[in-house]
Amino acid sequence: MPGQLCLDIGCGEGRHSLAAYAYSGVYALGLDLSEQDLATAASRIADMQAHAPLGEIGFGAGDATRLPIADERVDVVIASEILEHIPDYLQVLKEAMRVLKPGGRLCISVPRQWPEWVCWQLSEGYRTSPGGHIRIFDATHLRREVQRYGFLYRGRGSAHALHVPYWWLKCIYWRRDHEPWILRMYHKLLVWDLMRRPWLTRVVDAVLNPLMGKSVVMYFSKPESGGERQ
Repeated sequence: MPGQLCLDIGCGEGRHSLAAYAYSGVYALGLDLSEQDLATAASRIADMQAHAPLGEIGFGAGDATRLPIADERVDVVIASEILEHIPDYLQVLKEAMRVLKPGGRLCISVPRQWPEWVCWQLSEGYRTSPGGHIRIFDATHLRREVQRYGFLYRGRGSAHALHVPYWWLKCIYWRRDHEPWILRMYHKLLVWDLMRRPWLTRVVDAVLNPLMGKSVVMYFSKPESGGERQ
């Protein structure tokens, strides 16, 4: 909504920050530790400016376990596909609670347990490469952990079922210097799907997401002061 601050922690190349930027009056702030990813994210702002309405946006260096933001300043926190990378992920939850305003919202996504387990079995490099996934989450357990830090659970969804076979193939061919043609073609399909959003792949994705969507998405909120309880 206009006037809100949306914080995208571990923003990478800025996908979610830029999506928030598309809403008029919203200020989107993306934080990450990778200078390369932040530079890529910033370079994409110009592409977005061809579309209106727009809010405001900024990118900067920041550690998700020590956010450089004062208490209760943020309306929405996005933690998309980062908790599986961070040793002390519980500290991220504490920081999200600290910076959110009362009634503020938290959106978390993590890899779904069983497709992620398959990736771990197919390739050791997938999980041991620098910056790789260091844990597999059980979504029910994670939900309870988030609630234990005071958040109210608001709902759950799933996404990116079409991405699962791509990552399985990538794990199978992990040690190759050059990606095989089937992997390159699948990547082109995913980019085409992302840009064009054809009805057929939207339907397939929607049907498969509850079973094998690569990402489990959960929504929470910070209680209003002196108000809601779990």
